[in-house]
Amino acid sequence: MRQAFDRSVGLVVVPAEVFGPSGSVVLRLAVDTGASQTMINVGLLVAVGYDPSLVPERVQVTTGSGVEYAPRVVVSRIKALGSERERLPVLAHTLPASAHIDGLLGLDYMGDQTLVIDFRESTVALG
Repeated sequence: MRQAFDRSVGLVVVPAEVFGPSGSVVLRLAVDTGASQTMINVGLLVAVGYDPSLVPERVQVTTGSGVEYAPRVVVSRIKALGSERERLPVLAHTLPASAHIDGLLGLDYMGDQTLVIDFRESTVALG
């Protein structure tokens, strides 16, 4: 499935849906081939029923501003770019509000599929 993105934003941002014990929410995730793991805003994980503060595992994350530790939460399901992953561990970490996104879609989501980003057509596909 090809998904259009807005080149003027400066990022490849795609809609994604994450499912939890209390329901689901649609997110705006930046496709980030430099991120090994998917990262989702803490508040949105809480909104669908996860409690990152109760997760014992913390993962070291290197950001532009330094090193931080983020809880690794296993989400029941996440859908983006026409594919779906079940029981995907994601990092619970809030990006600055100035980023205007709800998180990052990392390489762990891509799995063994082919990612094609066509800047001429402003589309991204995973298949």
